[in-house]
Formats: sequence, C-alpha cells, structure tokens
Amino acid sequence: MTNSLHRFGRYADVQAALADPHLVPPPAESGPPGSMAWLRGTVARFSAGETHARRRALVESDLARLDPAALRAATESGPDGDARLLVVRTLAEGLGLPDPDAVAKAITVVAGVYFGGEDADADTAVAWLLHQMLGSQQSEALLELAANRIGLLVQACDTTAGLVDNARRVADACPATHPTEAVLAETLRHDPPVRAMRRVAVRDTRIAGTEIAEGDVVILDIAVANRDPQVFADAETFDPERSGPPPLTFGSRPRLCPGRDHALALAAGILDGAPTNHTPDPAEAVSVMVEHVLALAATWTAWDGRPFPADDRIYTPHKAIRRVADHLVDHLAELEARLAGEEPQPDHWPASAITTKADLAPFTPADLDEARSRLARLSRIWVNRLNALTPEQLDHSPGPGWTFRKLALHLSGPVYYADAIGDLGGPT
Repeated sequence: MTNSLHRFGRYADVQAALADPHLVPPPAESGPPGSMAWLRGTVARFSAGETHARRRALVESDLARLDPAALRAATESGPDGDARLLVVRTLAEGLGLPDPDAVAKAITVVAGVYFGGEDADADTAVAWLLHQMLGSQQSEALLELAANRIGLLVQACDTTAGLVDNARRVADACPATHPTEAVLAETLRHDPPVRAMRRVAVRDTRIAGTEIAEGDVVILDIAVANRDPQVFADAETFDPERSGPPPLTFGSRPRLCPGRDHALALAAGILDGAPTNHTPDPAEAVSVMVEHVLALAATWTAWDGRPFPADDRIYTPHKAIRRVADHLVDHLAELEARLAGEEPQPDHWPASAITTKADLAPFTPADLDEARSRLARLSRIWVNRLNALTPEQLDHSPGPGWTFRKLALHLSGPVYYADAIGDLGGPT
C-alpha cells in the first residue's frame, strides 16, 4: 500500500496538525557516535514521545542558562559580518564552550547537512565538537547532552540568520520606522525563515476532516498559514502594527520551540546593531527570489498531478512558474514605461484567479529546463536594468507608484506561488 501525501495551509489546520500527538517529525536513523547520522538520531528535533520529552528537557536546561536580554546586548555590540557566526558564537560563549569562534565555524558546516545528506567534513565537525564539549568523558548520558547542545546551536545558526535577513527586507518595505520587535513579528508572519514543516503519521488520525493513515506524510505550509486571510486582515501586505494570533514559525504546543525568545533576542540585537544607513540591494532581491523559486521547481518533476489549495485558489507547478514570470514581466513593463515618460499599461490579467488546462499539465524535466531558461533570463534583465539606474532613480523614481527600489523588493512576493507547492522531494 502506498502512503499518501497531505498538505495543509490554513492556519487552524496547521495548528491542529502541530498539536496532534500522532503526527511527528520524520525519524532519523542513527549511526556511530560523532557522525552526522548519530547526531540526527540523538537530538530532540527528530524524536517523538518520551524520548523527545527527555531530550527537549536537556535543551531547555541549556536555554535556562542563557538570558535573552544578555544575548541581545551581545549581538547588538558584536561585529558586522556573517550573522550565522555571530549567533552561534554568542550562544557558545553563553554556554561556556571553549573557543567559541571555532565552534561557530564547525556548526555552520554541520548545519549544511543537518536535515539530510552525507558529508565527510560535517562528520569531522561533529566529532570535533564532541571532543570540545566532553573531552574523553563520553558516557551515554553525556553524549546525548552534547548532541542536543549541538542541535541547539545548529537550529539557531541558519534559522536565526535567515530571520535577520528577511527582517531587513520587511523593514525596507515598511513606509515608516517601527520597533524592531514589531518588524520581527511581521517577518515571522509574512516571510518566515522556516517555510514548511514535514510530519509523519505514527497512527491513523484526522485533520480538518481529512483521514490520515499511519505512515502518511503531512506537509504543513507555515508560510501560507501565516498569511491566512481568514485569520489576518490584509494578509498580503506588510503591517508591523498588525494584531492577531502568533505566527506558527516556531511551531505550536506541545512542540513549541523552546528557544523562541532567545532567537528573537539574538535577531533583534543584530538588527539594532546594524548600520542605520542600511540600503537594500534591489537587484539582489530579485535574483534571490528567482533562485528560491527555481530551487523548489527542481523538485516538481515528482508532482502527482493534484493541485495544491492555498487560500481560496489552487496552484500547480506550471501555474506557479507562469505567475512568477508574469509578475516579473508586468513590473518590468511598468518600470520601462515610467522611465520613458509613458503611462504604464493597466493590469487586466486574471493572474492566479484562473487555472488553465496548460497549468494542469505534467511538469516534466523539459518543462523544468524551460522554466530555468525563462526565469533566469528575466532575472538577468532585472539585475542589469536595476544596476544601470542611479540611486536617485531608484529612490526618487519618475511617474506614479512605488519607487523602483520598492518595486524590486516587492518582487519577492511571487515566492508565495512557489511556496504554495513547496519542496516535493523530486530530483534536483
């Protein structure tokens, strides 16, 4: 019998799935101590039941030693550079680990394959971290403690740095100055560093009226749920003054991330300590968006033909590519018209309101190659055009509408269409 794949994007459904004890993170097979496989098989992140509770308590004990206010002050006064290194070094110092700079570099290596894959350098880094933490005293209990300490640092590494990068884009899109805490909260809702979570059913269960059999895989679209229009008014706009339930980026009880306050403190310190004249690179924003979409599209050849519901619409691989390309073309035409002193053509496209027969076609390797060629060329056109503009043209652009800088930053929005499909685990 083939296990089914289920996908949920409504806020209430994702929250219910996160609270369901029969839906757990995919377990990881262990390996010899000091290896990546051993680390994944020993941390709370990939555990369930009583084992998860015991390992989570180890993480909570380490976090109890770290004062979020002190972490924020440390990152605020820390040096500019790689946010990942600053985050891990600050945590390593707080935990009293020797050589925190070397620990931070080792953790970035481990983080690269934490969620899967093999890498000899990562195995070496895990073994070195174990020696740094335990020396020759490597009892079973101490090994489990060290593994979960490494896991704490790994999860803080890319996730917190991603939150910082995304928060900078949110702040740049806001028309006024807002408290750092409000910008971070809106970032978690609108542009979270963790966009989806995967669960496996260990027993038959039901979510939102959908029967889920033991062994079925469940994808939780965190990015979509955090913009659920039934929960959040004006869901597609940035609004740091928004009120409402918390975003689900840090999960939900009973597996609510125990390091939430610490991660927010670290991120806030980095943002507050950043130069006040930070100016976003609009060309980079466009290229990063396209790279993100194409990275997901590389897995869509595994699509089984069933559309993905998101809000009140449905999406397919072809439809996502169509919407991203149309969005790039639409605003490029606007930019060129305004530079030429013309009135931009009005937008009469049905956009994602329609699903065509072409949208429902299989997404083959040939379609992926075409998508890469099409979007990569559009990205280069945007990058070359934006880089040819002066700062005055970017920030005081001709014609009505957003400045060209904000127009380019707005182009990060089409990741919504790709994220509605997400990573299907196909060949890359």
